[in-house]
Amino acid sequence: MKRYNLVIIAALFLTGCATTAPLPIIPIDQRSVDAGSSVTRSGKLAQLIGTPLRVGDPLPDLALVDSTLKPVSLRDLQGSILVLNFLPSLDTGVCERQTEMLTELAPTLPQDVRAVVISRDLPFAQARIRDQLGAEKILFLSDYADARFGLNTGLLIKDLMLLGRGVMVVDKGGIVRYLQVVPEVAHLPDLSKAISEANELAAQ
Repeated sequence: MKRYNLVIIAALFLTGCATTAPLPIIPIDQRSVDAGSSVTRSGKLAQLIGTPLRVGDPLPDLALVDSTLKPVSLRDLQGSILVLNFLPSLDTGVCERQTEMLTELAPTLPQDVRAVVISRDLPFAQARIRDQLGAEKILFLSDYADARFGLNTGLLIKDLMLLGRGVMVVDKGGIVRYLQVVPEVAHLPDLSKAISEANELAAQ
């Protein structure tokens, strides 16, 4: 029996089953839908609810909380150009990859550009992911208490009560200058496009 088990283990190793499987390729989506419309989740339609945010609108002045449970007003972030990522849950593969990508890009941003992640995860979960990824240059804000960010932007998925996925760029005066709401929640946003928009604002 022991010899049989060793043969099985060896066979699995040789065929690659004993090694870590390659990470799945997650599509990067260049498309966008309107806030307050609908997205799909693995092909299944999902409604976005709340007051739709549009390019040219001011970012709503809301108080979220950081990883220490400290209230942070979005108005307090004015004066910086924001690359604001919104996503359903950091404890999923696509959301973690989105945050990893932002972590990789954050050190290359101009000084007056700030990377932000907003989700409905508990602040403690956000802190754990931040530490795991070494994402100290990213500001994590939680919308866990009452989904006020999602409801005031039209980015809340009705059935899940989680945020949709996407990225927006907000100028120093608090005006939304770029917004991508990814049509399929299982896809990644086009972060390179958002970063380009932020860099153009910083150069003005």
